[in-house]
Amino acid sequence: MYIEDAKFSLWCDFIERDFLSDGLNRLIDEKIVNGATSNPSIFKNAFLTSPAYKDDIQKLKGKEPKEIYETLAIKDIQTSADLLEDLYKNSDDGFISIEVDPTLCDDAKMTIEEARRLHTAIDRENVMIKIPATDAGFIAMEQLISEGIHINATLIFSPAQAKGCLDAFEKGSSDISGALPKAVISVFVSRFDRKMDEAFFGRNIKKGLLGIINATKIYHDVQNRGLENVRTLFASTGVKDNAFVEDYYITNLLLANSINTAPIDTIDAFVKTGIKEAKEPIDIDIVDGFYEVLETQEFDMDAIYKELMDEGLEAFKDAFADILKALD
Repeated sequence: MYIEDAKFSLWCDFIERDFLSDGLNRLIDEKIVNGATSNPSIFKNAFLTSPAYKDDIQKLKGKEPKEIYETLAIKDIQTSADLLEDLYKNSDDGFISIEVDPTLCDDAKMTIEEARRLHTAIDRENVMIKIPATDAGFIAMEQLISEGIHINATLIFSPAQAKGCLDAFEKGSSDISGALPKAVISVFVSRFDRKMDEAFFGRNIKKGLLGIINATKIYHDVQNRGLENVRTLFASTGVKDNAFVEDYYITNLLLANSINTAPIDTIDAFVKTGIKEAKEPIDIDIVDGFYEVLETQEFDMDAIYKELMDEGLEAFKDAFADILKALD
């Protein structure tokens, strides 16, 4: 655990076969990262650009593209899970995540079936199944966590989405005796600022703050719900604007009982700071006051949340389609 007394963890937002045996293993041994995450965009970059998959793809030639994709992905997830196994056995961390087919995001039944199938095929205890926070996703999350499957609720932009996840986790966990499966609420951060900073220019609204404010709001909601098996995970924390230091979204969301999953370069930049203490979250009154300023300036947060969610789903669907097309 990166800051053990505060229960703050760093997870690596990157998966690639050669990296697993060298980079991830090193980061675990040096006690820098405590878990890892994947998504269709990460796998697209790995499968279509890294030579590490060339032989396996050739051997699988003739099979259906999705079967090839899953064979490659499952192998990497199993390797990651094995590397993280000791952490899983001795802490609340040590997880690797894999996402269900993003085209199933509005089909609860198919999401549940695919999640079960992936969970069985991977056959590792420390795997989280990633499910987008849609209405169908909430149904799937409740059912799957009731079956003891660890869940990473992803593509969360709004407090309403987080509430839907929390409700699902609470209901799904209510009849479980013994140890509860773990879940994380993956709040996407930097996409807010990439989308809105230009619109805020000249309106006396600080640049690079909306993503942190929104993430903090959801963090407060998660903490206040008090579910012992659920933590906030800050995702999409790589910096795309040169106006900010590379670890901007880690140092500003260094909160107790939370996780930050970040790209390798972002993690390296943060480690160099030497920071080893968590910070207090922005007070909820300040958070609410920021939203009030946006409202007085006629920014519609519900519309912003919807646009970001639609864009996030579309990006993952496109990445998934690109993988299948290339593997066909």
